[in-house]
Amino acid sequence: MAAGCGGKSTPAPAATERPRTHEALVTLFTEWRAFQRPVITGGVPDYSAAAMVAQHEGLARWMQRLSSFDTTGWTVAQQVDYHVVRAEMNGLDFDHRVLKPWANNPAFYVSVFGDESDQPAREGPYVWGGVDMWRYPQPLTAAQAAEIDSGLARIPALLTQAQTQLTGKQKDLWTYGTRSVKAQATELAAYAAALPADQGALKATAQAAQRATERFAAWLDAEAPSRTGPSGVGRDNYDWYLKNVQLVPYSWQDEVTLVQRELARSYAYLALEEVRNAGRPPLPIVSSEAEHTKRFSAAVTEYMGFLKSSGVISVRDYMDARMRERIGTYSSAKREFFGEVDYREPVAMRTHGFHWFDKGAMAAGYGNPIRNGALLYNIFNNRTEGLATGWEEMMMGAGLFDKQPRSRELILILLAERAARAMGDLKMHANEWTLEQAAQYAAANTPRGWLSLDGNLVWGEQHLYLKQPAYGVSYVIGKIEVEKIMQARMRQLGDTFSVGAFMDTLTGAGQIPISLIRWQMTGELGEDLQRMLGR
Repeated sequence: MAAGCGGKSTPAPAATERPRTHEALVTLFTEWRAFQRPVITGGVPDYSAAAMVAQHEGLARWMQRLSSFDTTGWTVAQQVDYHVVRAEMNGLDFDHRVLKPWANNPAFYVSVFGDESDQPAREGPYVWGGVDMWRYPQPLTAAQAAEIDSGLARIPALLTQAQTQLTGKQKDLWTYGTRSVKAQATELAAYAAALPADQGALKATAQAAQRATERFAAWLDAEAPSRTGPSGVGRDNYDWYLKNVQLVPYSWQDEVTLVQRELARSYAYLALEEVRNAGRPPLPIVSSEAEHTKRFSAAVTEYMGFLKSSGVISVRDYMDARMRERIGTYSSAKREFFGEVDYREPVAMRTHGFHWFDKGAMAAGYGNPIRNGALLYNIFNNRTEGLATGWEEMMMGAGLFDKQPRSRELILILLAERAARAMGDLKMHANEWTLEQAAQYAAANTPRGWLSLDGNLVWGEQHLYLKQPAYGVSYVIGKIEVEKIMQARMRQLGDTFSVGAFMDTLTGAGQIPISLIRWQMTGELGEDLQRMLGR
């Protein structure tokens, strides 16, 4: 569901008395989600200035309705749900007051996606009604073709509307957003060309969407010289966003310090691993399709076998299949950063593939209407990205890489890259760095030169972090928060602590802000959480 969407067709009813039950919160949540969607006019979502003003005015009534709840006697888990809903509402408020993606971010209007995100919802703010092409493999059924046609058919009107709505002056958002729009045109052209002859109507719709996207890109290029302003939200706004939307108990400055610490630690321990492994041969690089198939399949088998034998987490029926679906195919093209890791030791990136375990768990559901689906405004990211990043190092500590010690170097290189790019997130939003400077820093501070400025990855990552504040830093901050929960539970449980039970409880809480999981798992509302939650 796109960030920054909203409707005026479901106004918040005035509360006649203070709601007191969790069931009432679930009802409000369902109605809130209906309000949050955009008004659809002629099949196209409306992000006009008038619609956005009406939405923001309506939001105040929803926030008032939520604040009227009396949560006396609620369990911690129920109170956590309350703060999840509160964070979502704050996210929409932040969009209106600060981010305004419909006015500032051309990439907001990209609506064709050829790949599946590994997150509960696609990273960053996007217009409502995107078309996930990866859901529709050929041959298409008549119903599938109609669904794609319907989604692509709204693109010309949407992009015409966007030219009126995009009034922002932010240079980097405009420049790199234009690149995303051009990439959509290329993707549509390739899709139309690949359609079989019996899908002529869909081909015509895709070509019309392609032409509209190209016209939009040309307009963006023409307007670019007048877009010269900074693109970050500013430190004060960033602090507000951390506290009230991401529910992170740190300030911008706190996160700078933590990221610097993790970057230094990753480099120091990488140096020690290299001493430990001196004289050992380098890791062999996958060099053929046959070798790729063999080594990646064996990596999944090894990884899943380790999870079962070690007991570090309960292995669910869907986990092996989810891992094998993501093996991919061999490519002889120049490798980007993650390919440099993956082609040397496929097991390493399988650990970050914890995301696909999360996707499987979300498909199965958490038995809670508020937590079952993807949360809005990417407020899941400290849990999802943080745990996946932390899991890499946790598996190293548990012994997964003992048979191939040089693989441990890769885990520390991965951490260094996450910390290096996180600094870009923080500095861009403080308006201290441009996107180019953020990319240069990330490349320069990633070991072995594997994050090249000649590739697309470093630029795409920093563009995402500029579009979505606090996303780039979530990998590092979320990892730290997972470690804090583990410390607290070890202290509470003593000799009865079990990593497997810990992980099952943590993942069973759902993909919600990690600080709320800490509260739910430990029962402790420390000073940092009290300040953040306004207690």
